[in-house]
Parts: sequence; structure tokens; C-alpha cells
Amino acid sequence: MSKSLLIVFIKNTVKGKVKTRLAKDLGDDKALEIYKLLLSHTQLITKDLSTSKSIYYSEKIEANDIWNKNRYFKQIQKGKDLGEKMLNAFQDEFNNQYNSICIIGCDCYDLSSDVIEMAFESLHKHDFVIGPANDGGYYLIGMNKFTPQIFENKTYSTHHVFGEAIQEIKKLNKSYFVLPELTDIDDINDLKKFQ
Repeated sequence: MSKSLLIVFIKNTVKGKVKTRLAKDLGDDKALEIYKLLLSHTQLITKDLSTSKSIYYSEKIEANDIWNKNRYFKQIQKGKDLGEKMLNAFQDEFNNQYNSICIIGCDCYDLSSDVIEMAFESLHKHDFVIGPANDGGYYLIGMNKFTPQIFENKTYSTHHVFGEAIQEIKKLNKSYFVLPELTDIDDINDLKKFQ
């Protein structure tokens, strides 16, 4: 039987440490408020998914937050940068005997339960799934087998992340499925599209 897992990477809700690009235009309080809205949206679209779910906090596990411990396993991100943190999370979870894993953040207000379900469905026929963000990054990546090369020697928060991931998958001669392009909310221009 297939054991699938959704990993959700989040930042602890600390003023001044979330949505820093938004905070430059709106201030730390408003940036934190928007981040909490994004967290609520992500919780809403993931809570009823049939897959297992793990929340990976940036700094420490929060016991009494919106992530119900009966629905979500709680972990802490390990590593120096985003690539290493994702690599470690995938490695740990494949070691936990999952055989299809997807990861998301909580910056994408466009993301829906249907898109996440589509991602897991696509892994029945493909080795990888990836959801491009309109800034050149990706909002979701998933795989059926631990493949560290996808995360190694990549520069995150650039316009090349999605393209580099696709190049790596092609270099490995693996199949992949591309989800619809969605918008991450990282700066004031992204936010204006949703207001």
C-alpha cells in the first residue's frame, strides 16, 4: 500500500522574522498579520487531505497552535539553508518508510487542496512533480524516491530555482509532471494581485 506524506515548511510566527520583503513596505506588524493569514490558508487546504502530514517549524515546535497534533506530525527544520533543510526533511521521511512525499511552504495563497491532490496523483505515473511559482521558484516539489541532487548546490530565492530543478530531473533521466503555475506572496507587488 502506498504511504504518502505532505511536508509543510513554516516559519515560527515571530515579528520581524517573517515576510521580511513585505515588511520593508508594510512594517513588521502587517507582515506578521499577512503571514498568519497565509498559515491559516495552508492549514485550511491541508487539514482534510487523506495523506499523512508533517509540519516542519523553522526554530521550535509550538504545542498549541493551529496545527492539530492529531492531524499533523511536528518536526523542526535542520540545516544551514533551504536546500539542506528540504534535503534533510525528505531523507528523514523516506527513512520513515513513506514512498511518495511532497513539500510545500505557506507563501502561496493560490494553492488549493485540489492542486496538492493532483500532485500526489501524478506521482503514481511520474518520478517527480513540481509546481512552478511565477517568480521562477516553485511552490511544491515531490518525489517517489529520495534524490538529494534535487536540492544540492542550488541557489534559492532566485528566478532560476524551477529551471534548475527541471534540469536536474532531466539529467537524472527521470519523468516529471508540472502543476499549474501559481503566485507566491513574497513582496508588495505579489500582494497587490490578491487585494
